[in-house]
Amino acid sequence: MTTAATANPAPRSPRPFARFEFMIALRYLRARRAEGGVSAMTWISFLGIALAVAALIATLSVRAGFRHEFVGTILGANPHISVYGAPNYSATGAMSREISDYTDIASAIATLDGVAHVAPVVTGQVMAAAFGRNAGVEVVGITGADLRSLPLVADPERAWGNLDQFDQGVAIGSGVARELGVVVGDQIRLISPDGARTAFGTSPRIVNAEVVYIFQVGRFDIDRVRVYMPLDQAQPYFNREGLVDRIDVMLDDPEQANAAVTPVLGAAGPMATAWTWEDSSGAFLQALQMEDNVMFIILSILVMIATLNIVSGLIMLVKNKGRDIGILRTVGLTQGAILRVFFICGASVGVAGTLCGVALGSAFAIYIDPIFAAVNWMAGGGVWDPSVRYLSQLPARLEMGDILSAMSLSLGLSFLVTIFPARRAARMNPVEALRYE
Repeated sequence: MTTAATANPAPRSPRPFARFEFMIALRYLRARRAEGGVSAMTWISFLGIALAVAALIATLSVRAGFRHEFVGTILGANPHISVYGAPNYSATGAMSREISDYTDIASAIATLDGVAHVAPVVTGQVMAAAFGRNAGVEVVGITGADLRSLPLVADPERAWGNLDQFDQGVAIGSGVARELGVVVGDQIRLISPDGARTAFGTSPRIVNAEVVYIFQVGRFDIDRVRVYMPLDQAQPYFNREGLVDRIDVMLDDPEQANAAVTPVLGAAGPMATAWTWEDSSGAFLQALQMEDNVMFIILSILVMIATLNIVSGLIMLVKNKGRDIGILRTVGLTQGAILRVFFICGASVGVAGTLCGVALGSAFAIYIDPIFAAVNWMAGGGVWDPSVRYLSQLPARLEMGDILSAMSLSLGLSFLVTIFPARRAARMNPVEALRYE
């Protein structure tokens, strides 16, 4: 005997996000001309989200480019670790940290794991003069082989001359060359106040050197002050015969500089000290990190404001579709189905706006050079000042992590703000919705 329940089984509820739910949501998004207000709010929400996401990705890409270029120029033209010797005190009580046995120390450090190159150097600040012009410069005494191991000097943005002739002259930054008005082949005069020691005191030491190589690494504070001199000439010029001021260490992985300090100091001997690139540039890196966090928070607020337009559009849509909601509930759609229909409406706008914003932001980061050139041309030039920015051009670096962060933020906020108006539509009483229809 068959029971009534067996003969007429209860209909099963449709699975969530069924095809018909997407069909109804699509019809609602394609509003008729009579419902132009809803359509206008949909477009406003779409454009707002797209522009906010594009601005977020563009800002994150420029931020990543700044940090990459900034760190790259630091690591490409400066040592990862600088090793100084034990303190030495003269008869007058002056303290210095020159290293006498630098060849042995450099050989010991070079055998350590993770060390790519070691270079003994002599440094000093002097006055450079040519053609009646003067400029304060930092002279670095280094061997030709060690200079060629610096990536941004051996392979800079732009270069003039021949680095192989370094032993016959000096290599200078493009900013120094511009300040003095010299080109490759010209002579410059280097004047050191701490010069020759005589019975009558210390007299300035002057040396004439030929410019054999001019480099532009793209960072103003390097191009503007850096002059490289052969080590065997710099030692007597700075009264360092048989001595060096420090030993520069280049690592395979610069991010491991702090971890490499202990073994490097162990090889350098007792009383030696070390200074990493993070120590010398820590203030800049901290400032960049703080700026990154603040800009991300500010632009996240803009994305949130843009996604709130979805709420306005959906509330208008729910109000205009009250009769339809009542009919759908009457024919058997559950509250969950109604909620999902309107959730799909709002989420679709968020997804479409996010994808469009990702495309716009990525295009900006990829084509930033011609865009910036056009802006600079329209502004009459001078928009970018390397002396202030420290970099010769506006950098941008598109990273997958930044794109995923922007997408996650936009989609998460879009889905979140959609729930409230969708729940309001699902809880609408069909009797009340149809009472005045």
